[in-house]
Amino acid sequence: MTGLLVVTAVPAEAEAIRAGLAASTAPAPPDGTVPPDVTVLPVGVGPAVAGAATARLLALAEAAGRPYRAVVSAGIAGGFAGRVAVGGTVLADRSVAADLGAESPAGFIPVEDLGMPPELLGGGRTVLADPALLARLRAALPGATVGTVLTVSTVTGTAASTAALAERHPDAVAEAMEGYGVGVAAAQAGVPFAELRTVSNPIGPRDRSAWRMREAFAALTAAAAALH
Repeated sequence: MTGLLVVTAVPAEAEAIRAGLAASTAPAPPDGTVPPDVTVLPVGVGPAVAGAATARLLALAEAAGRPYRAVVSAGIAGGFAGRVAVGGTVLADRSVAADLGAESPAGFIPVEDLGMPPELLGGGRTVLADPALLARLRAALPGATVGTVLTVSTVTGTAASTAALAERHPDAVAEAMEGYGVGVAAAQAGVPFAELRTVSNPIGPRDRSAWRMREAFAALTAAAAALH
């Protein structure tokens, strides 16, 4: 069995994590490489491409006789104001496909309420974090906020949609675009899954002046030590 697979959306997130992993290795490798039991790869933006790429990586590792022991979806995210601070670190106890369903005059209808046969829904809109893996990350990151992380295909950008999302998911602390897809791939492969995010901006109207990308990437580098 090989080690941990950490997948991100974009290369900048992967680089931030690699920097943290390299710094956490004692003695630190002179070339800044990550520990040999951790693989960090960017797999693309959005749940579909991230899920497909992760599934391929897991299948190739299993076919080679070196299956991964766990998968972590990691990167930056938007945070719900009042639930997590910008620059803060989030651990998902569950990753939820927040926009998987249908619109109606009465509001959003979750996919599981559309009358489809249960076998067509797989695990539904929710992938739970592996309890043992989550416990390990919580112990290593005691200051992290733990809660639901939403996966969306369209980033929330208005006050009205933010309020509606927060009302539908009162336990949600952040939103990102890959966790659910990665979690489904891990579940299908029977591999433990977790999601780790650092917050770059409050969810709501798109105000780039309120974004703190540097702080979020620095927090991601700091949190990476928990992955080793």
